[in-house]
Order: sequence, then C-alpha cells, then structure tokens
Amino acid sequence: MIFVRYENWRSYLRYYPVTSLLLVANLVMFFITVFDGGSRNPITLLKYGALTDLPQFTGEPWRYVTAMFLHNGFDHLLFNSFALLVFVPPLERIMGSWKFGLLYLLSGILGNVIALAYYGRMEGYETLVGASGAIYGAYGAYLYIALFQRHVMDMASRRTLFTLLILGIVLSFTPGISLVAHFGGLIGGFFLYGLMIRLFKQRT
Repeated sequence: MIFVRYENWRSYLRYYPVTSLLLVANLVMFFITVFDGGSRNPITLLKYGALTDLPQFTGEPWRYVTAMFLHNGFDHLLFNSFALLVFVPPLERIMGSWKFGLLYLLSGILGNVIALAYYGRMEGYETLVGASGAIYGAYGAYLYIALFQRHVMDMASRRTLFTLLILGIVLSFTPGISLVAHFGGLIGGFFLYGLMIRLFKQRT
C-alpha cells in the first residue's frame, strides 16, 4: 500500500526532498499572508502572487506559479497539505525528485491556465490560489500508473486512488473550490506523466 506513510521525519525528508520543500513553501507563504493582512484577504493574496484576470494584473505570467503556494484560509491549507504530505510522496520515489518536481509545477500551471481561461469568460473577475491543481496533477500521474503500469501499484493502492478521485470530484463541487483547476491539473498530470516516461525513457 503505497499511500500509507511509515517513515519518521528524518526518513521522510531524505526520501521526499521536493515534497518536503513544497510543504515548507506552502507553510511559509501562508504565515506571511496571515501576518500581512490575512490569508483570506484578496488584496494580500494579490500582493503575494494570486492569479487573477483583473486588467491591472495582466502581463504577469509568474502568477501562474506563485498562486500555487498561496491558500485562502487555514482549512484550504490543511486540506492541500494533508494530500501533499500523505498521498503525493510515492510519486517522487517512482519518478525521481526532479522529474516529479517538474510534473508538479507543470500540472499546477496547466490547471491554472485552464481555470483562468474558463472563469475569464464569465462576468466579474476571478482570483485563484492553491496547490490543488498541482496535487491533482500527481493524482493524474497515479491514474496513468494504475491503468498502464499496473505492476507499479498494488490493488489496495489502486482502490485508494479511485476512492480519492471520486471524493475529489464530489468535493470539487463545493462552493469556493475550483473544479476546473482540479480537472485541468488531473488531465495535465495524466498526459504529462505519459509524455515524461517516454522522453526520459523511465523504466518502471
């Protein structure tokens, strides 16, 4: 069962350095926003890199990355940090740290691009933050593994993954959660993983 964490903290840091760095980055940015106006304050979030379609912030593509490390409230941070802490680490071992980091960032960016393009067609302006698109990118990679590299993932882990995906889809309809970013990250991670194992000739 790959989704059960048996490691102590020292082993966790050694086995999953990129995941650990991502967790720290999320926590640091959360506390910075908390002490500089509040993590739910849209002005504070925009100051530190939230993604938005407000006209005065166009031409700032770096926001597609920085928005991944911001969270709208402690509950948002807690949900994403739990997923990152528990469910994402095995992918770093499967892919290798730098390839995992690349997939995580590209999935998050793609999820943000799709979400902003979708919400930008509606009336009003949108502000997007959160690591969910990138985390769903990891889920997308796991889905590829579950379907096409079944020897890498045991049956119990496949069942857990499918349960996570079903629950994730249901929860994505909760007000304030971006279903589009989740779906974009999931699809992005699925295809990016398939592309990367071919480009880098990864044997798993």
